[in-house]
Amino acid sequence: MGHVNNARYLGWVQDAVLAHWNRIAPAEDVASKAWVALKHEITYRKPAFLEDDVIAQTVLEQYQGARAFYHTVIRRGEDVLAEVRSSWCCIDAQTLRPARIGEHLRALFFPDSD
Repeated sequence: MGHVNNARYLGWVQDAVLAHWNRIAPAEDVASKAWVALKHEITYRKPAFLEDDVIAQTVLEQYQGARAFYHTVIRRGEDVLAEVRSSWCCIDAQTLRPARIGEHLRALFFPDSD
């Protein structure tokens, strides 16, 4: 039918979430942590097609313990193609066990909450 597969939407979400983390978190946290997706809830608004240029914008809504909760909107121009709510588990990059997201990161990810 010419539209992208559902897995491509998940790839866009993963790219957006990891880019967000890598852009804001300090280098030592980026190097010592990794992320595993726990859940994605996708609401499709319009189809994306193979040659579309899309933008995925993500917002970290909250984190608690080792879990982070993101809201990602995938757009083609002004058209919203999909909205995705996802939860992620932060893991220690060496042990691969869940790792708490440090409170020292709260001010970086939520600068207006002070």
